Amino acid sequence: MKVILRKDFEQLGRVGDVIEVKDGYARNYLIPRKIAYRATKSSMLQLEEEKKQQARMLAKEKRTSEKLAIGLEKVSITIQMKVGEEDRLFGSVTSQMIAEALSEKGFTIDKRQIELEEPIKALGIYSVDVRLPGGVVGKVKVWVVRE
Repeated sequence: MKVILRKDFEQLGRVGDVIEVKDGYARNYLIPRKIAYRATKSSMLQLEEEKKQQARMLAKEKRTSEKLAIGLEKVSITIQMKVGEEDRLFGSVTSQMIAEALSEKGFTIDKRQIELEEPIKALGIYSVDVRLPGGVVGKVKVWVVRE
């Protein structure tokens, strides 16, 4: 049976590929899980429409992420930490702490979106990357000061 892939499927191919699979595999696995369509003219048109809708949604998501990135670059957050000898922190500044400080400023950022190359363990000013949807990267200025 010939089917058209609706989603990228590692073993078979990419979106829009027309492939030949066994009838049972298509009927019992691919089609019920909406991984593939039967290869007909109407399903080709339906796939094209889905691609257009997905492209529009990705473009909209990217625009909102770019606006958020611009907003994040204007913001600087201050995190107060207890300090020991030689200005070494007790513990370290984590992505969770940065996410909480950003939420106080009105930004809803998940801690998994914040990329710290290594934990912050000293006082100072740091530029931290925030991965946003659509492949956009924003930067936040983080001030680590004494408590």
